[in-house]
Amino acid sequence: MVDLKKVTPQDLWYTIGLIATDGHLSKDRRHIDITSKDRKHLFTVRKRLGLTNKIGMKARGAKKVKKYSHLTFGDVRFYHYLLGIGFVQRKSTQLGILKINMSYFADFLRGVIDGDGSISTWIHKSNQHRQWSLRITSAAPTFISWLRVEIEQYFNVRGKLYHYSYTYKKNPIYILKFGKIATQQIIGQTYYKDATGLSRKIQLKTECLRDGKKMVNYGGVLCPGAGTGRQP
Repeated sequence: MVDLKKVTPQDLWYTIGLIATDGHLSKDRRHIDITSKDRKHLFTVRKRLGLTNKIGMKARGAKKVKKYSHLTFGDVRFYHYLLGIGFVQRKSTQLGILKINMSYFADFLRGVIDGDGSISTWIHKSNQHRQWSLRITSAAPTFISWLRVEIEQYFNVRGKLYHYSYTYKKNPIYILKFGKIATQQIIGQTYYKDATGLSRKIQLKTECLRDGKKMVNYGGVLCPGAGTGRQP
């Protein structure tokens, strides 16, 4: 059981962001599961939550190979707390607006990025400059649309929301994308010093912020007042 008196608000909201993307609520209305490819990171999350539950292995979908690590713990009170802020059992497509404590929105978003986000880099073919982007993927249209609005307002940036339909998937997939300077604005505040997070994304954040070449507000992706979001 999670002792909310001993867990820092930053780690609590980070974990809630992870659950919103890489977790789920069981049908028994008691157990919560967090799944990750990074087994070591789950041990960190378990420690931050003050838990001792076993970290097991599981397969996803119809696949039989168990290559994903997962942390499952029972906590009726925390389960109902998540329901109270907007979580649902079938969250992959039905998750909607969440009641987030905006003082810790950056921590929540870091959990979301560590769960279903990616920080990507490549060399532009035309100008040979290094490019960066932040993408967050979701199958829940209401959730990703709400998240876009909150990110844009909090960090004073602009992003684009795309959706794709696949013949092998029943529901469309939505991708929220931010370009280089918006990405630097966002991750510079979410992956702050000593924040709990995936080590590989912390490293990408460091590399991204070091790349200050061609920092032009192309397309107006930074809104007036950018840089005034709450600093953790």
